[in-house]
Amino acid sequence: MNIRILAGAVALVSSVALSGCGHLPGSGADSSKVTVWLMKGSASESFLDRFKESYEAEHPSVELEFILQEWGGIGPKVLKALEGSDAPDVIEVGNTQVAQYAESGELRDLTLESIRDLGGEDWLPGLAEPGKVNGAQYGIPWYAANRVVIYNKDLFAQAGITELPKTREEWVEITERLNAADQQGIYLAGQNWYVLAGFIWDEGGELAEEGGGEWEGALDSPAALRGMDFYKKLQALGNGPKDADEQSPPETDVFAEGNVAQIVSVPGSAALIEQQNPELKGKLGYFPIPGKTAKTPGAVFTGGSDLIVPEGADQRGEGIEVVKALAGEKWQTELARAMSYVPNKPSLASVVEGQEGTSAMAQGATEGRATPNSPFWPAVEADNPIKAYMTAVLEGGDPAEEARKASDRITAKLITG
Repeated sequence: MNIRILAGAVALVSSVALSGCGHLPGSGADSSKVTVWLMKGSASESFLDRFKESYEAEHPSVELEFILQEWGGIGPKVLKALEGSDAPDVIEVGNTQVAQYAESGELRDLTLESIRDLGGEDWLPGLAEPGKVNGAQYGIPWYAANRVVIYNKDLFAQAGITELPKTREEWVEITERLNAADQQGIYLAGQNWYVLAGFIWDEGGELAEEGGGEWEGALDSPAALRGMDFYKKLQALGNGPKDADEQSPPETDVFAEGNVAQIVSVPGSAALIEQQNPELKGKLGYFPIPGKTAKTPGAVFTGGSDLIVPEGADQRGEGIEVVKALAGEKWQTELARAMSYVPNKPSLASVVEGQEGTSAMAQGATEGRATPNSPFWPAVEADNPIKAYMTAVLEGGDPAEEARKASDRITAKLITG
């Protein structure tokens, strides 16, 4: 799902189709062209070149064509392709978009392949669960990214903090010590609802729940209200706006000023911060969002991508083989190292050791979750009642009453779309 979580991706890909030129393996009369739609920025050009060369060498009768797409407006474009007669053979989609596309009835069920050949039982839940709809695995996890705490090492040192927090309680205590008249212990915008979702999940709550085939908003449950209470406590330890999200103003701009000790963002945000303030190079650190106990990190929203295969694709069988390669250990390792992503299995987390930000992200990913797996969830985000709810509570509104109103709005969207 493109939720601005991948803003720091290391490399952007050329917008032209990477189909190669001249004589290529598999370019003869008996070759099969496998067309793969990927999102712009998901993989570097060099990664795709290496994959193409290797795959075509191993499969001489196959020619790969990568066609890059923009995230903006991709939903209607994918749906149109799925219902048409010339669908691509593989499509990269946001992990939380799979349910919407599965609703069309035009996706190949990849359950057998995922279990038999890809070890699907070991995938990150934040990628695997939204890829499964009504018991069928339509989306094969490709890569993940999630938020961590980015901190200013100098400000931590000046406050005498030598141990990073492992629990929420320790996190609040440290943030209080970092909060001063000329310094914010943390910058947390009032409407950063992805961060709130993690706190709600930690408490055992949900954004919405399914029962009897119907979805209902669940922000008014006792567990969800406890999550909002913790968010309010943490948000008060900085000067983040109560009525805006993390892009208004961009949290990286605020952190780059040098007087903010922490933000909750993706590790790639560090590059944007350092571009704006080169004096911070080498002074940024990372740690997973702390959990309620030291045993596990806090729950996080997992963003990233799954790979789907259209039922009507001309080269459906070959497309499935390409998916297996992209989601397999060899190319998961290559992609994670090239793009600073979290691989699709916790067992592969060691491949990003030495990349401080990505390693912290991989630790958090073990507790990753995704948004409710309803085909109508995009309608909720389009007119997001969670943001308005958060602002109302932070500005003094009654949490239970505001949560009930927001839950009712979520329910209405999940019924009608």
